[in-house]
Amino acid sequence: MKDYRSENVRNLAVLGHNGSGKSSVIQSMMLEAKQIDRIVSAESGQSSIDFEPQEIKRGQTLSLKMVPIEWQDCKINCIDTPGYADFVAETLSGLSVGDNVLIVVDGKNGVDEGTKSAFRWVESENKPTIFFVNKMDDENVSFHTAYETLRETFGKSVIAFEIPIREKGVVIGSINLLSKKVWYYDHPEKPHEVPEEYADQVAIHWEEICEAVAMTDDELMETYFDKGNLSEEDILKGVSLGVRSGDIRPVYCGSANAGIGMRRLLDLITEYFPSYQEKGTVTGKDRKGNEITLRTQEDEVFSAQVFKTIVDPFVGKISYLKVMSGVLSADSEVTNNNQQETETINQVFSINGKYQIGVGKLFSGDIGAVTKLQSTKTFDTLAASDCKIIYDSPDIPQPLLGVTIQPETKKDEDKLSMALSKVLEEDCGARFEKNPETLEQILYGLGDQHLDSLITKLKDKYGVTVNVTEPKVAFRETIRNKVTGEGRHKKQTGGAGQFGHVFIEFEPWDCEDMVYETRVVGGAVPKQFFSSVEQGLREAMVKGVLAGYKVVGVKATLVDGKYHDVDSKEIAFKQAARLAYLDAMEKATVQLLEPIVLLEITVPESFTGTIMGDLNKRRGVILSVDALENQLQLIQAEVPKVEVKKYVADLRSMTQGSGSYQETLVRYDVVPESLVKNLLDNN
Repeated sequence: MKDYRSENVRNLAVLGHNGSGKSSVIQSMMLEAKQIDRIVSAESGQSSIDFEPQEIKRGQTLSLKMVPIEWQDCKINCIDTPGYADFVAETLSGLSVGDNVLIVVDGKNGVDEGTKSAFRWVESENKPTIFFVNKMDDENVSFHTAYETLRETFGKSVIAFEIPIREKGVVIGSINLLSKKVWYYDHPEKPHEVPEEYADQVAIHWEEICEAVAMTDDELMETYFDKGNLSEEDILKGVSLGVRSGDIRPVYCGSANAGIGMRRLLDLITEYFPSYQEKGTVTGKDRKGNEITLRTQEDEVFSAQVFKTIVDPFVGKISYLKVMSGVLSADSEVTNNNQQETETINQVFSINGKYQIGVGKLFSGDIGAVTKLQSTKTFDTLAASDCKIIYDSPDIPQPLLGVTIQPETKKDEDKLSMALSKVLEEDCGARFEKNPETLEQILYGLGDQHLDSLITKLKDKYGVTVNVTEPKVAFRETIRNKVTGEGRHKKQTGGAGQFGHVFIEFEPWDCEDMVYETRVVGGAVPKQFFSSVEQGLREAMVKGVLAGYKVVGVKATLVDGKYHDVDSKEIAFKQAARLAYLDAMEKATVQLLEPIVLLEITVPESFTGTIMGDLNKRRGVILSVDALENQLQLIQAEVPKVEVKKYVADLRSMTQGSGSYQETLVRYDVVPESLVKNLLDNN
């Protein structure tokens, strides 16, 4: 593959609902460009795009893939993304480096949730977008139904540029609405006139195009209102402006599996999507927050952002990156501005599915990979040593669905830590923690399928088998009355013994942990043992007497005690403090506390009532409901954590996959007495 400069690079993120045919569309474009000789499914195990073992087994894309297509002296870097919501972190990573977007729409199912999500993303960033209505080879698929649904859902910026021609239920060609010419698939070498029976349809769509084009430029609008029409030259000028600005989002159609419409789609991508150079500038910040702007040119200082990391058992770490400015050359040194470390670039690769192709350089705007970087993580910025820019990371959703993992054998336990670190390095949508209160090892993901994929990868790729259970909620305990506990520790085993005797007052206090004070008079307990008493209390209060959870919200005051000149030691007073704690807890009214989380839920307004009703059933308190753009609502509510342990799946079920949320711990509240036994039994 030859080198491509920024004016000839088109970075294309391919989005759409799961099963819409994104990977097939890319393969079909590759076939049209004569880069492959046939289209294969993921299940066949022969695809260069969906080649991971789990993708072959599931028959779907689970992680973003890079596929460069050479067409009309341009390089189209196609970024294939997962369509299933559980793998949205990969999708957003790919979208972050895609300057243009192709949304693939399933012609059978029309506008589904994946289509809506894709459009919300591109609209929020105003990225140039084309819709491709797929599966037109199915005689039951209606392009016009799909098109009208797209316009009703996304507005009048959605404009048909092509409509199919059918004969006896079979698509035999298409009408290019810009040129008003027909291209028959069995005679692709020359255009034909529009059949009379399609004249009215073409006229309606032409008027839509003229209206949309007129809105892109004041001069064109004046011409349109004066003459009631626009010339072909005006249309081409306006379309070019409109697609680049996001005011026009063309709709094309065809069939990936049948190879229908691919040539025109490739032409449209290269003709109307802006090159990387046309961006003009890119902006980031230095470590102090000062803004830095660079030109999207080869003669600018080098900078790049890593957007994906792969840990290959043979090659090592592979870092996918996009050159944001300048040129990246092999055998060079660059600086990781996030980690403030120097990295050596040994080789530079172009990525084509599962293949890495060695190249000498990557020019501004191009996408490729480097290997064996030591300190670099996903979304880090690499740059020349004198360039301090750091690019923003995309906004990846919180992984909120957790499972407790436990190694199946001692052998697995020894390998788990290293395997987990590699899995997490590859997946920016996952996280791991060891809960300090429940002592559980918890792996968090974006959904059930995402977690299942992570667990399977641990086993299949790294040979680590884990048992999976539901994590416990970290309840806490507190007291509601003031009590005094006595602790006396005496141990005599010959020679010097151990002796410590304390009286400690415990009372409720407004604090997140424990407040410790001393009120000892007359030297009943020497000062050198005060800290030992505190240490003994803190260690003891990790485990409550009601259900074994940490005790909080308590003030402990050492008020009296006794000591022995010879036998009193730190360990004796630590043990005496533990005994005083246990004595006091027997007299206290102990209550269970549960964590309360703030949920910030974003849903289409049509589901607002459903969500609010469900939150009430979960003992939630609605704080606010606010309108957002695109007919979305933001619902803020405080809910006991135990009621929303699996809320990811529940929310998707209630909203047909369109809902999302963020979660923040806000406080601990007393559990109603009537619920204590049930909550403890089921935790």
